[in-house]
Amino acid sequence: MRKIGLNNIVWKEGKYYVSLNLNSGVSSFGNTKKQALAALQEAVELYFEDMPVSKINKVGKPDVVSSVFVCA
Repeated sequence: MRKIGLNNIVWKEGKYYVSLNLNSGVSSFGNTKKQALAALQEAVELYFEDMPVSKINKVGKPDVVSSVFVCA
């Protein structure tokens, strides 16, 4: 079995924590960070279940970059 390092991010949105896998775009949520990441793990495993390893997008060291959104 081959192990592949994936990059995930988690943030609080309202009363839930949202988790996002940067390699696949798969996301999930939970009441706590731990629950959000556990739900994400399951979703990512299902997403990659039938996908060849060569098709997985590699993400290096992502930077969090702030931007400003202006609306009327």
